[in-house]
Amino acid sequence: MRMPGNATWTAASETDPELACPVSPVVDIVFSRWTTPILWTLNTHGRQRFVELQRHIGRVTPKVLTQRLRQLERDGLVVRTYHPEVPPRVEYEISDLGRSLAPLFAHLAEWAADNLDKVEQARHDYDSDPAR
Repeated sequence: MRMPGNATWTAASETDPELACPVSPVVDIVFSRWTTPILWTLNTHGRQRFVELQRHIGRVTPKVLTQRLRQLERDGLVVRTYHPEVPPRVEYEISDLGRSLAPLFAHLAEWAADNLDKVEQARHDYDSDPAR
């Protein structure tokens, strides 16, 4: 990985937004609308059938959940297991790659517990400022 002081890295980062912020591709993969709740649920509750997963997550539509699960499977973060029974059964579980995100989620949960009230206060202060 090139460090920011490297002239080649600096020139490339000015033309390629992903190089300007190397975590952007990770954010795009992991933090899209329903990805985080899906990964959190699978990590917390283990292997789930589609309906169980939908029940744990809440307001997600079946269409969107299907799309997100397919993308997560494609990205290697979720494993889909098809059981050829009557009726057929499909289960989803977090992969080892997906599980490797657990420390990141733990840090974010800790940050949220420590700071979301500060964010809410900052928003309140900003919104109630008559000069805005």
